[in-house]
Amino acid sequence: MNLLIHDLNDEEWSKVSENYEGWEIISDNKTIKPCIGCFGCWIKEPGECVIKDGYERMGALIHRAEEVTVISTYTYGGFSSFVKNVFDRSIGWVLPFFEIDHGEMHHKRRYPEDKPITFVFRGQLDEGDKAKAKAYVEAVCRNFHGIIKEVRFEEVPDGNDKKDTGEAVTPDQDKVILLNCSLRADNSNSKKFLDRLSTELTGDVEKINLSSYINRYDELSGLLAGAGTIVLGMPLYVDGIPSACLRIMERLEKYDTAGEKHIYVVSNMGFYESLQLKNLMSMVKTWCEKCGYIYGGGLAIGAGEMIGSIIASTGKGPARYAAEGLDKLLAAINVSAQIGDIYADAYRFPRALYMLAATSGWPHGARKNGLKRKDLYRQR
Repeated sequence: MNLLIHDLNDEEWSKVSENYEGWEIISDNKTIKPCIGCFGCWIKEPGECVIKDGYERMGALIHRAEEVTVISTYTYGGFSSFVKNVFDRSIGWVLPFFEIDHGEMHHKRRYPEDKPITFVFRGQLDEGDKAKAKAYVEAVCRNFHGIIKEVRFEEVPDGNDKKDTGEAVTPDQDKVILLNCSLRADNSNSKKFLDRLSTELTGDVEKINLSSYINRYDELSGLLAGAGTIVLGMPLYVDGIPSACLRIMERLEKYDTAGEKHIYVVSNMGFYESLQLKNLMSMVKTWCEKCGYIYGGGLAIGAGEMIGSIIASTGKGPARYAAEGLDKLLAAINVSAQIGDIYADAYRFPRALYMLAATSGWPHGARKNGLKRKDLYRQR
């Protein structure tokens, strides 16, 4: 069995469908739900997503396929929101446990394989765009244990040109929105980092959980379009921006905004090395360029699961670099300044010890769900 994941519309699909007769096809039937970061595919139903919407067995489908092809609209350096959603929901393909590969922390294999994957990006891409796309899929395949068979680029009309929604939206320059893009909402590390920022921000500050606006994306886009400053707080999902946040970014690109809008980002991940967030930071910057927004800079935080807990209390010890980074970002936001991206690793906390703590945590979570350690390695 071969597997195709694509975001083509009906007209585009009709032109190429005969090339994929007999393939398993994953396309957008408008029922897919975003990953909520619950880790259920690791500690509740190992290898399968707990959200039952027809896309819950993506990890197993990728495993069973002899070869995988991905066709996606090029979007800010990576996949479109739908294709990204499919990959976000495929994380059960790998194990929760960590290993070191090429000097970086990554997930261990669930299946003894290196899956060949062909990537096809569609749009109007220059050489810089192509380099970003290649860098992104290299990161995805490194973490998912895939092999890049080929990366192709197809020149098609840009369907993401900004379109007026009527009268241009004029942002309120005193309005600052802190958007928590983690669907874990108030229980997320993203919320903890944004909360630390909010205590000393000036202006009219509003905190919003993206989780409250699922299926109300246009309403949220309208709120965001009216703000002079947006601070995006988000976790790393499959080496990039979570699909739910990406959907909002795609919609905001359609708004005709008059006046300046400043964008900042605070991102964190479970991996130790903050530098692994470089693709996500680049995507936010590329989105700003596409929308005509001002990218103010961002903070990338490694070992986020640990640092988030510490930053909510003292902000000292291993969270020192993250706390210092938040202070620098705060100062920039308050005067609408631009700064270079800050990469914050755990301060004086060994990577080996962090890995050991994470490894011991997964079996504990599994036991709460009536599973044994061996169940975490389940193959489907």
